[in-house]
Amino acid sequence: MGYNQKMFGLGNRRSIIREIFEYSKTRSAEIGAENVFDFSLGNPSVPAPAEVNDTIRELLDTQSSVLLHGYTSAQGDITVRRVIADRINAKFGVCLTPDLLYMTCGAAASLSISLKALIEEAGEEVVVFAPFFTEYRVFIENAGGKVVVSKPMERTFQIDVADFETKLSPLTKAVIVNSPNNPSGVVYSEETVRAMCDVLRRKSAEFGHPIYLIADEPYRELVYAGVEVPYLMNHYENTLVCYSFSKSLSLPGERIGYIAVCPAMEDAKNIYLAVCGAGRSLGYVCAPSLFQHVIAKCIDAKVNVEAYKENRDLLYDNLTAYGYECVKPDGAFYLFVKALEPDAYKFYERAKAHELLVVPCDDFGVSGYVRIAYCTDRKTVVGALPAFKKLAEEYQK
Repeated sequence: MGYNQKMFGLGNRRSIIREIFEYSKTRSAEIGAENVFDFSLGNPSVPAPAEVNDTIRELLDTQSSVLLHGYTSAQGDITVRRVIADRINAKFGVCLTPDLLYMTCGAAASLSISLKALIEEAGEEVVVFAPFFTEYRVFIENAGGKVVVSKPMERTFQIDVADFETKLSPLTKAVIVNSPNNPSGVVYSEETVRAMCDVLRRKSAEFGHPIYLIADEPYRELVYAGVEVPYLMNHYENTLVCYSFSKSLSLPGERIGYIAVCPAMEDAKNIYLAVCGAGRSLGYVCAPSLFQHVIAKCIDAKVNVEAYKENRDLLYDNLTAYGYECVKPDGAFYLFVKALEPDAYKFYERAKAHELLVVPCDDFGVSGYVRIAYCTDRKTVVGALPAFKKLAEEYQK
């Protein structure tokens, strides 16, 4: 054929999220964006904090072009990594050093690098907790791994620790934890995290090799009503944290994040060097220089999470009143809604007839649910409510 058939398949069939997003753009051009209620993409509507733009201007006015637009060290600028390490240590009480931090082009690069660094042989297993971000499957399989899905607790969508234990085997190399979760918005409780980590320690000893925990944390700062997100380095030594500033600073297009290797990890230095090697092999070196320096100066800045909470409350309160069954999210900006018929794709098509664009979640590992990304402007949420009501009434008839 002259090209990689697997890569062709990925390019030929976009993720369901991207397919819906592209449809939204086409439909908006046809009938006007104000008439399309697009809840497909997790694209922050809340603007970046004012200090981010102020910092960009300040850096451009005061710093050299070489510093801002030239290469940094492959693993990232040392002063930036020191700022991030100090912030993590102050907030979570760990002893992270800059030489255990690797700057990346967002969380996708962080995950891809971490998986490449850990998976040694084709067929080694990576456990993911349903519902899970669809691209995990792409990242894991591209690194040579095999996806193993652990089912959640019904209704709460917390980790089912008993089911999780049955999914671990001598082939298990890593487990990905995403909390707050995409697509459910659920924050895994400290009790759940402790139980999961106890299982990991026991099974690591039984199998005679460490099982690594990869914490995917782009939504860590997006929580409501004082909910605490357990920091996994404090609960399990063999942890890599994959972080992105895409959501916490509303900078998804700037592609900036990092990997942090727990200093208490077994063989931490060598794992970090494997991360550096994986970044090199994948071409993920020298994350964008300007934005490395921006985040170093804006490390304590915060987006307006209250705006997301208002959207959440408006949607959750009204949809449950209309008869929808929803998982009330404690974080992120997604509402996980049970479809009003068993087939989520058929429900999605009926919703689309009302110009409601929601994401069927079969590819997320849970059938019969759809995801609503409420990181939109409030006008879209308010405008969509009558359509959601009409859709529910159709099914009630």
